[in-house]
Amino acid sequence: MSTVAIVLIAVAVLALIAIAIAASRRSRERKHAEHREIATEHRHEAAERHLTADKKEAAAEEQAARAKREAAEAQERAVAAERERETATAHERHAHDLDPDADADANQREQPPARDQDSHGTETQGTFRG
Repeated sequence: MSTVAIVLIAVAVLALIAIAIAASRRSRERKHAEHREIATEHRHEAAERHLTADKKEAAAEEQAARAKREAAEAQERAVAAERERETATAHERHAHDLDPDADADANQREQPPARDQDSHGTETQGTFRG
């Protein structure tokens, strides 16, 4: 084999190696580009999901604040009702203390109604005899 043939074979092998390396680089760059594109899509989706999560969190916080405010208002109404009840009771006691007939009225309410007898001797409870 001549030297020229050996050189041509070596050059062909080196050319094939260079072509293989170039093809490998292009393939690797294509994969990198695909991965970059997928990563970009994932970043966009992540951003959208973060935004959705933030909105849901804000809505939940708003609902919790509304519930807390309503609970506080309900508590205020309960306290006001209790105050009103205490005031009514105090007015009843004061009215009872002032009323000269209060003890007589209370005694009458505590006693059972008087029993009457009709013309046949049968007991009746406060019936009209006409």
